[in-house]
Amino acid sequence: MRTPRSAGAALLLSVAALLLAGCGLEPSTAYVPAAEPGSIQPVEGAEGTEVKVTSKNFTEQLILGKIAVLAVEAAGFETEDLTNVPGSQPVRELMLSGGADLTVEYTGTAWLTFLGHEKGIPDQQEQWQAVHDEDLGNGLTWGAPAALNNTYAMAVRSEYAEAHGLQTVSDIAELPVAERTFCVEAEFNSRSDGLTPLLAHYGLDRGSEVPEDNIGIYDTGAIYSATDSGECNFGEVFSTDGRIPALDLTVLEDDRQFFPAYNAAPVFGTDLLQRFPALEQVLEPISQALTDDVMQELNRQVDVDGRDPADVAYEWMLSEGFIVEA
Repeated sequence: MRTPRSAGAALLLSVAALLLAGCGLEPSTAYVPAAEPGSIQPVEGAEGTEVKVTSKNFTEQLILGKIAVLAVEAAGFETEDLTNVPGSQPVRELMLSGGADLTVEYTGTAWLTFLGHEKGIPDQQEQWQAVHDEDLGNGLTWGAPAALNNTYAMAVRSEYAEAHGLQTVSDIAELPVAERTFCVEAEFNSRSDGLTPLLAHYGLDRGSEVPEDNIGIYDTGAIYSATDSGECNFGEVFSTDGRIPALDLTVLEDDRQFFPAYNAAPVFGTDLLQRFPALEQVLEPISQALTDDVMQELNRQVDVDGRDPADVAYEWMLSEGFIVEA
């Protein structure tokens, strides 16, 4: 059981509220369209019980947070919508302190950032199990992981991939040296789990087989456009980014499992789940339906089309039959 730190939780919520008011995303913080239960069935005893749902403040997290709010409300609970909190650590503190009851977190983030391990576990199920088991001691219970794995990836223009038969990261080694060009962030360029060890993992020596002149350093957003325009052939991306389908990029399979697993999964306060164990089953089919391709499309609707994350979440939940219109 957790020991709530009420004063700390209240302070965090106050700070979060002030930050949210100035971040320009206020319409998404407390808004979800009204809905009725679809395939989600009300949980016995849920009526009158409040569940505090939190998330970080980037696009994917806003969408996943709104999906969780809609699911919990369809299950008969009342919700306090604490989505749109700036940063991973404040969300984690809310969960640890009892200031929030439910979030959607990434296995790799918890393992490396919160739990302090030096290396991730590439196998997705093993990584989830390791995080699940260790976080039980922190009063948190991880629900079933989604298929979506928001990890680093290498992307390439689809027409280039087709012309050269590229499907995996290993295939890069089959190209002439001059064609092995990369666009990466400064951080990824120097990380201990970044470009240099990635190349080594795939049998490519940085310097001789991938010359320094073949590596360009870009801001995160510029990588996508530079890869699309052919300034480089391979761009460092996040595997569920909505710009991947929008620009018709192909993500290469990490066939030698270099990148850590970052599967999304609902994380519950264990005390809440002990009172309402059926809540875990409410979220499980939603997790099963969330794949990389699905998340790319949902992110694209927000980042490219400019739609509200709550509306995108609502329409997806409707399309999957989890909820119906009110």
